[in-house]
Amino acid sequence: MLDTQDTPGAEAWAAPMTTARLILADGTEIAGYGVGATGYAVGEVCFNTAMTGYQEILTDPSYAGQIVTFTFPHIGNVGTNDDDIETVNMAARSGVLGCVLRAPITEPSNYRATRHLDRWLAARGIIGITGIDTRALTGRIREHGMPNAVIVHDRSGQFDYGKLKSELSAWPGLEGMDLTREVTGGQTFVWDETIWDWPTQSYGRQAEPRYHVVAVDFGIKRTILRLLANEGCRVTVVPATATAEEILAHEPDGVFLSNGPGDPAATGEFALPAIKTLVEQDVPVFGICLGHQLLGLALGGRTAKMHQGHHGANHPVKDHTTGKVEITSMNHGFAVDPTSLPAEVEQTHVSLFDGSNCGIRLKDRPVFSVQYHPEASPGPQDSHYLFKRFVNLIRERKGEPTEPERA
Repeated sequence: MLDTQDTPGAEAWAAPMTTARLILADGTEIAGYGVGATGYAVGEVCFNTAMTGYQEILTDPSYAGQIVTFTFPHIGNVGTNDDDIETVNMAARSGVLGCVLRAPITEPSNYRATRHLDRWLAARGIIGITGIDTRALTGRIREHGMPNAVIVHDRSGQFDYGKLKSELSAWPGLEGMDLTREVTGGQTFVWDETIWDWPTQSYGRQAEPRYHVVAVDFGIKRTILRLLANEGCRVTVVPATATAEEILAHEPDGVFLSNGPGDPAATGEFALPAIKTLVEQDVPVFGICLGHQLLGLALGGRTAKMHQGHHGANHPVKDHTTGKVEITSMNHGFAVDPTSLPAEVEQTHVSLFDGSNCGIRLKDRPVFSVQYHPEASPGPQDSHYLFKRFVNLIRERKGEPTEPERA
């Protein structure tokens, strides 16, 4: 068991007894104080280095099957609200199974807050543990990789270790696991909400769309849809299992392949035929995150599990098409192997942290994708230009003049 007694300030938050545990697959047991939902969940532990946007992270469907360790210590200090939720399919669970926090959750101090994070976590069924040396846990993940673990919260402080460890050993891990069916919506619907307007303190509506985009929902985020609508698009959202025929029946000007959780190779077993057909039809295609990985597979490449993944809002990426470096928001544990890509596929973006692939495009078709989250939720807005790049491909196909990517 890791000892937190020597952690600076731990004595200031000491409680009569600990009420939560994080048990790693190697048997390491970490004690802390439970917040949010009670019960237990088994998943993969990753760490996120973002300093802001914890609510967007906790509602990102791409985190299905994972327990998020926040490296920033003060999580919950601005509370929660109903505007910063990224989940589109409200019938599905949040995505995140649990969260690991350094400091106890304080009372919220923000004019937009409507609910304390503790109560919000409980309402969404997310188990949390506080009082953890998150620097030590992050260092462990960096050295040994993302471990499988069980997180448990019981107010009595009593735990059935035999059952917990049995459940943990039985969990197969994310490799080979398709999780998109857990987070995708079951119905087709139209989206017209645009980005946040600060003067009115509300989201806008796209009343006069010029283009029609079909978005394939592998676990799509609301901000992605808002930015597509903001670029003049009427967006029709279809389930992850939609066939190429069903997508093309909507007569789209372009197709968007969304982010999502799990192993892209597993999701590709049903998704690749549709993507290959769309590429062959010469329809403009834009993919993000899982959508990027699936496009890479459809074009003949391979994907692989990463050692520690990329999760945060401070990842530098170079766009080789412009020569510029942007700071990006990332959340992925799998990556496209650039050495596996055929000659007709160009690598457009590269991580400046580790050189991993962050973007591709077809040389002879209006098809491209990026590994990171250009919608910047959470994160800097350096990459918003990619939505303009996508719509410019639609304009070119229609014979219309394009617009500058960056304002």
